[in-house]
Amino acid sequence: MIEGSCLCGGIRYEYDGEIEEISICHCSQCRKAQGSAFAAVSPLAADRFRLISGAKLLKEFRSSPDKLRVFCANCGSPIYSAKDDRPEVKRLRLGTVETPFTCSNVFHIHVDSKASWFDFNDTHPRFAGAKG
Repeated sequence: MIEGSCLCGGIRYEYDGEIEEISICHCSQCRKAQGSAFAAVSPLAADRFRLISGAKLLKEFRSSPDKLRVFCANCGSPIYSAKDDRPEVKRLRLGTVETPFTCSNVFHIHVDSKASWFDFNDTHPRFAGAKG
């Protein structure tokens, strides 16, 4: 079981599954949404993700015509995103996870638009745009 929360603790969730993939996204939208050089996200089965508390604090922002970004209305922590054409998947923002985990399937995407002030030297695969 994976558990997590937002910064203020108002939103708490659990996921009945494992983190099997970590996508480190460097696109400009993710940078702005995170306030950082990248977003670290993992796809989850939506039917195994459950809010424990704070449903009333969830705020949605449509960052593109087919994508919702969901965050805490109180503290601003990003929780997950969801695409209209993939309702069975939520993309969890891994900074909110409290349960220790490991995952060997890690890769960078949209490195062609990474922040000019940030360099990374790891050996994870890199993709100019989306993976695949």
